Amino acid sequence: MKKAALFLAALTALSPLASAQTLSGLRIMAPASPGGGWDQTSRAIQTVLQNQNIAKPVQVFNVPGAGGTIGLAQLYNAKGDGNQLMTMGLVMVGAILTNSSKVDLSRVTPIARLTGEYEVMVVPASSPYKNMKDFAAAWKANNGLAVAGGSAGGTDHMLVGLLAKSAGVDPKKMNYVPFSGGGETLAAVLGNQVAAAVAGYGEFEAQIKAGKLRAIGVSSAKRQANIDAPTFKEQGYNVELANWRGIVAPPSISAADKAKLVAALDKMHESKEWQDTLKTRGWTDLYLSGSKYDIFLKTEANRAKGILKEIGLVK
Repeated sequence: MKKAALFLAALTALSPLASAQTLSGLRIMAPASPGGGWDQTSRAIQTVLQNQNIAKPVQVFNVPGAGGTIGLAQLYNAKGDGNQLMTMGLVMVGAILTNSSKVDLSRVTPIARLTGEYEVMVVPASSPYKNMKDFAAAWKANNGLAVAGGSAGGTDHMLVGLLAKSAGVDPKKMNYVPFSGGGETLAAVLGNQVAAAVAGYGEFEAQIKAGKLRAIGVSSAKRQANIDAPTFKEQGYNVELANWRGIVAPPSISAADKAKLVAALDKMHESKEWQDTLKTRGWTDLYLSGSKYDIFLKTEANRAKGILKEIGLVK
């Protein structure tokens, strides 16, 4: 019995999840200013990793600028550093292309996709457009209908481009009005300055529930329990998009270091504390790690490039 116990203990010590507990001196870069989505995600990861004794200590630091591409270049220069991670997401995928970044995501080590937020298209409550079919018909007749969203080339812009194409509107001719913040987008649609607006559901939630805005479509594959609106797909528009966030490491880290980092994130994801964090923050769990995330990242980079080419932002 003692030998069996020792053997099991040895196996446990060699398992990836057990090796995650040995992580120390981990540094997580948030490639944006404090307070934003990437920063909040980084600090949530820091808290759970430390509280669950998966890694200690864990430091978060900020490297803002150019949609995260300044931080990406810095991560690339940390080649072989198995104690560093960077939070990133779909916004960075677009920024790499629109900023002509010399470093792209083929130069990093993918670790895990973590969370996401689905987008909604909204119109003022007084709008004649009751659903996406109504809006698409008007949009096709008049591609000058203004649709507001976040910065050019970002997730909102990509979604509007996909919807335009699906609705039979030339994405290069659509009238997309970019704003730097969600508050400006909200003000534009509430003030009837634009026909519609696109953003993460959280940006519009209060006004939708108050009856001031109508959500005419959601960018998820299936209906969301917390969003009282149909998906674009069920209305006949084959469009699905999540504003996801993930974690990558520098290039050229060892296979052992990558396995430890993946195992640490796997263990974090399995913890009740992380699941509670998702609920508290209203983040959708889109967890994907290891080789599956490698494939997703390549596919998503190609998709983003295709969308932005059709919009006319990249060649």
